[in-house]
Amino acid sequence: MLAIKPISELRNYNTVLRDVTADTPVFLTKNGRGRFAIVDIRAYERLHTELQLMSNLADGEESARKSGWVSMASAKKRLVD
Repeated sequence: MLAIKPISELRNYNTVLRDVTADTPVFLTKNGRGRFAIVDIRAYERLHTELQLMSNLADGEESARKSGWVSMASAKKRLVD
């Protein structure tokens, strides 16, 4: 379930932080609009790693489109050598 709280709740930050888990970030609103998210460090690291992987895959795909794809035999040979 989403945890949405006004930013004024940070006056009692311990109660806000208690609601943050790896699976449940806490979203803070300012003037009734979403403004910030507090996430567990493990969730942040997982998200960062996934974004980096997606970026690397996109770079590889772009390189393959420009330079051509590598055959399976060639890829296996590169991995073994």
